[in-house]
Amino acid sequence: MRIAVISDVHGNLPALEAVLADLAGRAPDLTVNLGDCASSPLWPSETMALLETHRFPTVRGNHDRWVAELDVEAMSPTDRYTHDALSSVQRSSLGGLPTSLALDDGRVLAVHGTPASDMHYLLEDAAGSRLALATARQLDERLGDTAATLVLCGHSHNQRMARSDRGRTVLNPGSVGCPRYADNPSPWTNEAGSPHARYALATRRGARWEIESVALVYDWEAAAERAGMNGRPDWAEALR
Repeated sequence: MRIAVISDVHGNLPALEAVLADLAGRAPDLTVNLGDCASSPLWPSETMALLETHRFPTVRGNHDRWVAELDVEAMSPTDRYTHDALSSVQRSSLGGLPTSLALDDGRVLAVHGTPASDMHYLLEDAAGSRLALATARQLDERLGDTAATLVLCGHSHNQRMARSDRGRTVLNPGSVGCPRYADNPSPWTNEAGSPHARYALATRRGARWEIESVALVYDWEAAAERAGMNGRPDWAEALR
C-alpha cells in the first residue's frame, strides 16, 4: 500500500500543480489531503477547482472551517479574501469535510492537527521562538487509544516524522504551498527553511511504514508576485 500525502496547499495553484505532476509519475494507490486547502491571497477558487477534479479523500483544516463558518467580520484579512474569492458551493464543501479519516482498513488515521483538535500541533511544541519535536511519550498521550499504525497530520507546515513509544509512526508531509504562514499570530515561527512545495509518500511494508519526504521546485516567484499584486507583501516575503 502506497499513500501520497499532501497538506496545507493554501491556495497556491502552481505549487499544487507541481506536486500533482510529480505524483503522476509515481502512481500511488491513494492520495490523501490533510486540509487548509484554499486560505491565502493567491488562487483560492482555482485551487479548489483543481482539487475538486481529483476528489482526494480530504480532512478539514482550521482555515477550511473558519472560511466556511466564521462571520466575515471576524476573519483575518487572508480568510476574508478567500471567503470572497470562493463560491458558496466551494465554501460549503470546505465546511462539510470530515475532521478525520480512517484509511487502509484502519491502519491509517488522517487528521489536520491532532485527533482531538484542528488547532493543536501533534508533532511539535513551542520552544522559544521555534517549534521543537515532541517526545515519543507526548505523541502517545496525544494519540490516545488510536489503533492506527500510521497517523498523518498537517497544520504546522513542518515536514517531519517520528515514532511514538508504542511504535506508531506520525508523519507531517509539510506544506504544498505555504512554507511560512505570514498570518500566524503565535509567538513562534513556522519556517520550512526553503520555498519548495512539499509532500510525502508512505509505503506499508508488512506492519511497518517506509516514508519518503519530497520537496519540489516550482515557480514560487510567480506565487510571490501574485501575493504582492493582492496587497500582501508579507505573504510575498514568506513565499520566497
